[in-house]
Amino acid sequence: MSKALQDLLDLLDLEQIEEDIFRGQSRSAVVPRVFGGQVAAQALVAAGRTVPADRPAHSLHAYFLRMGDPGAPIVYNVDRIRDGRSFTTRRVVAVQHGKPIFHLSASFQTHEEGLDHQAPMPPSPDPATLPTSQDRLAGYGHLDPDVVERFLEAREAIDLRYVDEPPYGKFGEPREPHSQVWFRTNGKLADDPLLHVVLATYVSDMTLLDSVLLAHGRGGWAVGDVVGASLDHAMWFHRPFRADEWLLYDQESPSAYGGRGLGQARIYTQDGRLAISVIQEGVVRAPRTD
Repeated sequence: MSKALQDLLDLLDLEQIEEDIFRGQSRSAVVPRVFGGQVAAQALVAAGRTVPADRPAHSLHAYFLRMGDPGAPIVYNVDRIRDGRSFTTRRVVAVQHGKPIFHLSASFQTHEEGLDHQAPMPPSPDPATLPTSQDRLAGYGHLDPDVVERFLEAREAIDLRYVDEPPYGKFGEPREPHSQVWFRTNGKLADDPLLHVVLATYVSDMTLLDSVLLAHGRGGWAVGDVVGASLDHAMWFHRPFRADEWLLYDQESPSAYGGRGLGQARIYTQDGRLAISVIQEGVVRAPRTD
């Protein structure tokens, strides 16, 4: 396991300070605030630690309320909403400086046999044939070296490979609002289903709004032609998967309006099983000129 991956696992390993109250540490992201995927992943860890191990997470719905301060810890308060025969529901509020910054509802379910169908996996190249983040970013002379360094540091624990040029790599002309990335952790993980769901949650916030930017030929914060932040995030975990094995993140944007952009996606295992569905809306605005 790489040191970067171990550092990420340590970041997601919360301290229990009271019954149903947990504390997590923070760190800066590629932008000067706490990365939304970190808060979502930590909140899911907090919820999962109050649920029997034989009930894996099947969905989460979250709202980002305030920017997180990377210089301060985050306290996660878990509310045990319901413990049913098949389903368990938890609500988590993340607090910094006495104010809520994030709200999560998560549902967990015992294993059941049932009807089974899925949307087919779209075509995509073998991830082994695609450039790594380091190789791709090395070719972007138009990016500030500090931006490149922050990108690489943020993704050191995750092997994330774009199928086509990311928004900040090729911009200025609108493209199809569709993006694909392959990802996996840079090292093997323990056989803990919650851990794999948590790592996928962490990564899911990295690139989902890319397709919004592509539709308008924008490069994003990395080139300064857009400002934005995640507003809400929802995930449905359909089938078992491993975050340390290749996963295809197939993303598109059906709409942008009113300073908001919507991204929706499906995550597939390399052998074609639909593992996760994801939807996120975010603030996407042109920077003010005054």
